[in-house]
Amino acid sequence: MTPDSREVYYLDAGRVSIVTIDRRETRPLNVTAELTVDFSSEKTQVFQEAWTLLRDNFFDPGFNGVNWDQSRTTYGERVAASAMPDEMRRIVSLMIGDLNSSHLGMTGPAAPPAIGRLGLAFDRAEYEARGGLRVSEVVPLGPAAISGEIHVGDYLVAVDGRLTGAGVNLDELLENTIDRRVTLAIVPAGAAVQDASPVVVRRAARDVVVRPTNQATEKGLLYRRWVEQNREYVLKKSGGRLGYVHMIDMSAAALDQLYVDLDVENQARDGVVVDIRNNTGGFVNAYAIDVFARQPYLRMAMRGLPEAPARTLLGQRALEAATVLVTNQHSLSDAEDFTEGYRTLKLGSVVGEPTAGWIIYTTNVRLVDGSTLRLPHTRIRAADGTDMERHPRPVDFPVTRPVGETLSGNDSQLDEAIRVLLKKLGKAE
Repeated sequence: MTPDSREVYYLDAGRVSIVTIDRRETRPLNVTAELTVDFSSEKTQVFQEAWTLLRDNFFDPGFNGVNWDQSRTTYGERVAASAMPDEMRRIVSLMIGDLNSSHLGMTGPAAPPAIGRLGLAFDRAEYEARGGLRVSEVVPLGPAAISGEIHVGDYLVAVDGRLTGAGVNLDELLENTIDRRVTLAIVPAGAAVQDASPVVVRRAARDVVVRPTNQATEKGLLYRRWVEQNREYVLKKSGGRLGYVHMIDMSAAALDQLYVDLDVENQARDGVVVDIRNNTGGFVNAYAIDVFARQPYLRMAMRGLPEAPARTLLGQRALEAATVLVTNQHSLSDAEDFTEGYRTLKLGSVVGEPTAGWIIYTTNVRLVDGSTLRLPHTRIRAADGTDMERHPRPVDFPVTRPVGETLSGNDSQLDEAIRVLLKKLGKAE
């Protein structure tokens, strides 16, 4: 507290801030300081933290048969001999690996990438042959798409006046451009400038101003495009009878997206393909299961309005339609809990590949050097008492996608899911 008792200085998440007493106004305090770290002491502290956290919190008190006290001696000596932080973390990771458990790992502190993303994909063959960046795809709602001036077949020849080409790293040209004004030089498709001089190429180009986004946003746009492609695929293959939803993980945001996707069009379908392939887990499996498990018992209609399920009108999420579940070996953690619930409640058939068998609840813990330790702390067992860790959830109709199938535009797992669900529904009237 300041001497006049009007402000309080406080430390939160490594940042110093100031808040006024009377108006509760907060502002940051910029602090610049030199920090000298004694690595010989730090590495010992980091190792001790990691070993102790696992000793006190690992879900199996028997440490999966590992003598944890002996591990402290064995790997402590190796950490003491390490010369760099990355080497120290590799040694700790080896110790962690002895536990033979999912949801484990140690990663170093990393700054977020500062490379701008344009929402463009480029023709690989063209780049390898000539070094040219020929646009092969414009990602919907990405920076390039929003500009409305870049099309498939166009060439990107410069970024803020710096030429692209063979040996030029586009990522370097886009460093520190996230959410900033960037001018792209674009040569239209069909222009015969591939082998021309840089001066000729630049004269043939038009300038397009974009505002690059970050990697996470572009990844999200690519993901939603993939979902829409799958939705169209299922709709076409099923003759318009089946809907499609995908959950990318088991987070609250993914659950909200599931609600939106079901409301958009799937409520009107005879059945829905539920896809959790490559789902990386989370914590909302029980809430997602409820949407598919709730059965209809009432319908309601006001005068002059169409009839609708009572659950939906009363604010309770429920699909009330037949479903089929699609999984693969990359369906992890809480996605496997969802699969177990789906099978146990007999909601429908499971198609694809058995899940990963990575089924433990975990927490991320920050260590003194900024490293992150994943701490699996809660064992998961099925209703019959069997341990789910290292026991993948089975499927009813096994299908493994052939290598390269994506390039053909086909999806054998979705094909089988469609066949199974249509058979359950019976022939169209």
